[in-house]
Amino acid sequence: MTSEDQSPVAGATPVIINPAHLHDPTPNGYSTAVVTPASGRLAFVSGQGGQDRTGALSSDFGEQVKQAYENLAAVVEALGARPEHVVKLTVFVVDHDMSKLGVLTETVVRMFGTRLPAQTLVPVPKLAIDPMLFEVEAVVLLD
Repeated sequence: MTSEDQSPVAGATPVIINPAHLHDPTPNGYSTAVVTPASGRLAFVSGQGGQDRTGALSSDFGEQVKQAYENLAAVVEALGARPEHVVKLTVFVVDHDMSKLGVLTETVVRMFGTRLPAQTLVPVPKLAIDPMLFEVEAVVLLD
């Protein structure tokens, strides 16, 4: 744990764990682990793609990522939660390369600030529909 982290005991908010003897993952937009309180309920959010309200999907990767995180934020709000209650993200990226990592990190930091959830990136050849380039699913702690 870093000096800013707390002990993983029951409390109102998730506790972020980034062991000092491991590589610091925060510059890449995630935390090593997040511990939820024993009394918390979890919501599992289905993958959110970059479709807008009408179902339209930009052909631009960055725009899809931005819209997908706006969609995720709307679901988190509908659950009565806030971004800091998101404890785990899994992102799926079509034809992932290092140029896309910067876009992903910037977007995650914009939404979560320094309370970065645990996260896994999975490169994939394609998603549910051909124009989709990105999808994000989440686990959210509910009080």
